[in-house]
Amino acid sequence: MMYTNRRIEVGGLSKETLMEMMESQSIKLNEYAHRLFEDERFTTSKEKYSVDTVERTVMDLGFSEGATLSQIYERARERGLGLCPLELAPHFRLQYRDQPEDTNGSLLSNNHAPTGSVTVALPVLSEEEDFPTGFYLRNIAGDLWLRGYSADDKHIWSPSDCFLFTNLGSKK
Repeated sequence: MMYTNRRIEVGGLSKETLMEMMESQSIKLNEYAHRLFEDERFTTSKEKYSVDTVERTVMDLGFSEGATLSQIYERARERGLGLCPLELAPHFRLQYRDQPEDTNGSLLSNNHAPTGSVTVALPVLSEEEDFPTGFYLRNIAGDLWLRGYSADDKHIWSPSDCFLFTNLGSKK
């Protein structure tokens, strides 16, 4: 597989400014994304910094039959990859404008990651059943989305599901 590596500029913006920028660029958010933004644990850095990121599928991490989120994160760590800071997700969405379109086109994903989506590998903020687990990015019919999702650790991610990780030690 061809790995996509990106350097993402993060920080230096408040949550309010990030929301205004996404709105001005017509980026759509679902209810779960709004809930993550509103949570007090979602903080932003006053200082700008760069994060080197890499995309990997569940299969790339060696799981041909799929895996749980904790298995995926553990294997990524073993391979020198880390979780992203929460604030990276909106910065990534603002900077990743050329995401391929999801050919399915439906907002509903029926308990699996949508085709063409990129799930940002994030620390889980809460084990509460109705609290979002994290963010993923989609392009549906030319509309760019930053969406929140919920998945417990019994959920098996498909081998083709794509995650965004940081290269450990990449914060500069």
